[in-house]
Amino acid sequence: MTEEWSIQQIAKLAGTTSRTLRHYDDIGLLAPSRIGGNGYRYYDERALVRLQRILLLRELGLGLPQIQDLLANDTAEVPALEAHLAWLRQEQSRLARQIASVESTIDALRGGEPLMAENMFDGFDHTKYKDEVEERWGKKAYADSDRWWRSMNAEEKAAWQQKVSDLGRDWIAAAERGIAPDSDEAQALAKRHVEWLTGVPGTPAATPGGDVKAYVIGLGEMYVADPRFGANYATSAGGSAGAEFVRDALRVYAEANL
Repeated sequence: MTEEWSIQQIAKLAGTTSRTLRHYDDIGLLAPSRIGGNGYRYYDERALVRLQRILLLRELGLGLPQIQDLLANDTAEVPALEAHLAWLRQEQSRLARQIASVESTIDALRGGEPLMAENMFDGFDHTKYKDEVEERWGKKAYADSDRWWRSMNAEEKAAWQQKVSDLGRDWIAAAERGIAPDSDEAQALAKRHVEWLTGVPGTPAATPGGDVKAYVIGLGEMYVADPRFGANYATSAGGSAGAEFVRDALRVYAEANL
């Protein structure tokens, strides 16, 4: 007999929710292999492979309609998974280099040793989202931001990354304390966030005549919809609550000030 797992078991194993799996079924993305007489959904090995592919494609930033189209036109599971695996190994290598880079910086700072600028940014590939940026905002947007980044020296890059890190840390701390998105503290964070965005050449927020309000609100929505970006605001409780807090605070700020 083919092994099966209940919807609750699969949700727990995959780090998702039964509600999400039911939604996948409703839109025709992932049907259960069987529905029991009690109405419970059960999933076999083939369904598990499909769910794994869905989650991997979500990690790549694809939306559900795109994933549905891709899976409908691609029935060869092993080659597709091999392509996913190649991408994951590239990410693993990049993250390992980032970890080693940050560890080296910490060791140097603790020991009072000079920083090795040429080693500080190994693995921090700012060109990673080149295609995505060009698709969303145009080639000029990427070219301008790329030129700006390359014009900075190592100390300037480190200061900018520290600024981003501090902002993310403060967002998470505020979200974990449960303050309201329209509170003075949250709005001060939103102001810092918008100032950060407008300081990066090439973004709609920094382009004369650009619709800054729509850009900020849309970016907030993307933080919730795209797990790659939402992870930057994940609280200790997990889930998307942190990203939702940032989104709501940015919307309040944009509606009132932009």
